[in-house]
Amino acid sequence: MAQFKALAPGVEVHGPAILSLINGMGAFKDMFEKILADNSIIDPKEGSWYLQQNWLDSFRMIAQRTGPATLKKIGANVPANISWPAQVNTIEKALASLDDAYYRNHRGGEIGHYLFKKINECTARIICNNPYPCDFDKGLIEATALKFAAAGEYPICIHETPQVCRKTDSATCSYLVSW
Repeated sequence: MAQFKALAPGVEVHGPAILSLINGMGAFKDMFEKILADNSIIDPKEGSWYLQQNWLDSFRMIAQRTGPATLKKIGANVPANISWPAQVNTIEKALASLDDAYYRNHRGGEIGHYLFKKINECTARIICNNPYPCDFDKGLIEATALKFAAAGEYPICIHETPQVCRKTDSATCSYLVSW
């Protein structure tokens, strides 16, 4: 599965997901809004839906202009700018809920998954089977774990399995998360 290419032509992204990223962009907010507008996402609103391919085209433009570190920062902004259910209060529960959150914010066809596999008490594997850039997913996973880390659960360690990466034409990216 390629990065930046929707899995189905009619897939849409919910406006609040886009707004959460815009609100987390800080000094880059104006540039990000211009890139979104260049890709037909103008003034995103609560309750509105936008083509995922336009959203992914915006990610591609950001990657080309600013590089992978910005994509990782965008992913890292997501957990701080969304509402989490009250029962999500640990690293394990937060990582396990990523797929559900993904499905609440996408519709209209095959969108892929964030698969959670617990390995032991303080380790899990997250398999990203979606069209988002690897660097975005890595930032999202790391920031999600950090947001829900309890005292004594630092440092969080994220290890990408290099043999399984969409950057090298794999269908998925795989991350080992330890806390």
